[in-house]
Amino acid sequence: MGFRLLPEAEADLDDIWLYIAKRSNSIEVANRLIDTITDRFWLLSQQPQIGRRRDLDLRIGLRSFPVGEYIILYRVDGGEVLIYQVMRGSRDIEGILND
Repeated sequence: MGFRLLPEAEADLDDIWLYIAKRSNSIEVANRLIDTITDRFWLLSQQPQIGRRRDLDLRIGLRSFPVGEYIILYRVDGGEVLIYQVMRGSRDIEGILND
C-alpha cells in the first residue's frame, strides 16, 4: 500500500518546516522534524490500522497518528493512505476540520 499527501498536508509540512527553521535558527533541525514526520507516512502505508480511529469525534473513516507534538490525520482509501493534514496536537483539530 502506498500513501498520498493531499494539498493541505503538503502546505502543513511547509508551514511546520518554516516555523521550526525560524524558531530554532536551524535548517537541519527543521529537516530532521520533517523527515521524522514523513517516515511515519511510510509506516502508516505499511500498517494503516495502527492509528487511532476518529469516527466518533472527527469524521467517519478518519484516523490520527501522533509524531511528537504533531498529529497526522489520514484515511485509508482503497489501496492507499491519504494524508489529510499534519498539525500540532494542541490545536483545535475539530474546529480546523469544520472550517
